[in-house]
Amino acid sequence: GRSSLKSGPYDGSDTGYNVSAGYRWNVLFPWLSIGPEAGYNDLGNIQAKNLFNGDAVVEDESQLRGWTVGVNQRFALGDKWYASIRGGLYGWKGQGLRNDTVSDRADLDKLSWYAGAGVGYNLGEHFSIGANYDHYNAKKFEVDLSTDMASVNAEYRF
Repeated sequence: GRSSLKSGPYDGSDTGYNVSAGYRWNVLFPWLSIGPEAGYNDLGNIQAKNLFNGDAVVEDESQLRGWTVGVNQRFALGDKWYASIRGGLYGWKGQGLRNDTVSDRADLDKLSWYAGAGVGYNLGEHFSIGANYDHYNAKKFEVDLSTDMASVNAEYRF
């Protein structure tokens, strides 16, 4: 997917990915399913901008990656289409500049949260494709590496 970070000295985008596994059960209604999920993501490296002229600072890039553990829910929208939401805990590690100075780089880690939504299409009983938008909260001290990612996904169901 395409990750985006717009905070402090960062204003850019990069390529990121998320790999996850989980399980869903139908509950109460045949059009509703819910279940746990766990995954890992790398949200790319986004160059810091010069605070005075907006040019990229070549020496510094943000880094954000981490593990997710949460819940996903899917709503059937007819026979083939679906909508989904997800959210949970985000254990992340990152590097970045403090918001008030470009000379103070910090290595950080923290347990925070993530949330997202998506839509998709079932190509068959076991396979679907979709599009998602997710937010990964990553703030600690004066460093804000919180990143959004728009992505396409493929899902295989057993």
